[in-house]
Amino acid sequence: MITTLVYRDTRFVAANPPPDTLAALRLEPNVMLWVDLANPTAEEAKLILESTFGFHPLAIEDCLSDSPLPKLEEYDDHLYLVMHAVDYSRADKFSTTELDLFLGRNFIVTFHRQPLKPVQAALDRYLKSPAVAVRGPDRFAHVLLDLMVEAYKPALDELRQELDQIENGVMREMDSRELFPRVIALRKELSTLRQIVRPQREIATVLSQGKIRLIRPIIVPYLRDLAEELSRIEAQVYSWADQLILSFRVYLNKSGHAASQGIKVLTALTALTLPVFIIGGWYGMNFSNMRETASPFGYLVAFALTAAAMLCLFVMLRRKRWL
Repeated sequence: MITTLVYRDTRFVAANPPPDTLAALRLEPNVMLWVDLANPTAEEAKLILESTFGFHPLAIEDCLSDSPLPKLEEYDDHLYLVMHAVDYSRADKFSTTELDLFLGRNFIVTFHRQPLKPVQAALDRYLKSPAVAVRGPDRFAHVLLDLMVEAYKPALDELRQELDQIENGVMREMDSRELFPRVIALRKELSTLRQIVRPQREIATVLSQGKIRLIRPIIVPYLRDLAEELSRIEAQVYSWADQLILSFRVYLNKSGHAASQGIKVLTALTALTLPVFIIGGWYGMNFSNMRETASPFGYLVAFALTAAAMLCLFVMLRRKRWL
């Protein structure tokens, strides 16, 4: 599917002219084009990328094949950029959709295989507000990149909620059979998000340095703000990963402390029974001469001795807070 916006002297003049007229339109003075290719057919891709704009063959080859990492290549008359939009919900894992972008002096061409909310949002914004002046294709590029960064916020909010739930579970002593899988899953999701954000932050930093000749100086501060936002997201994700590990260590320490307390109680109970075994074993031996057993009070003496020894041990263990 091909969607086209046509601007003349920074003002919107037409939408979706016939694709075979785009080659002539781009040669007209003061005309600017945004051509969006959404899951195009092979014929549509060849018409726009080769026949109409004549992009570099290597750029076309990269565009038609999936690229796992962002990319920035500057050619004689256009800039080729690959970025990835994030799609995430708690019901699924992170997934990304590649956006290929060609930026020229008076045009921008976007290419994506899957529907992209940032691209659709930008198209809707300009179609609903045709009076808005657009002074260059680099403005379109910034709006698209800004909307792609904005799309990270719902994912970040959900990750923050998941982290809060895990921390609350640690305080409530959540069952380890429930806690461990959630910690491992969140750890993987944070790692995946770092792998998505880091290279895009590097690309945004290069764009914000003002060294790309097809990007006007007036757009550079906006791109610098974009790079800073990606840096903030990356730092936030690193902080959450450390916070998650800290929460897990607190849980392990609490579990170890609880186990230690249990062992102390069991040890104390064992210690309390020692007088019974010692005195009972002593008086249970078959001696021929034991004055204590000949006395009518021998049993009471043995019982009193056992009780006194147990009481002394109990007092000692209480003072040590083992019981």
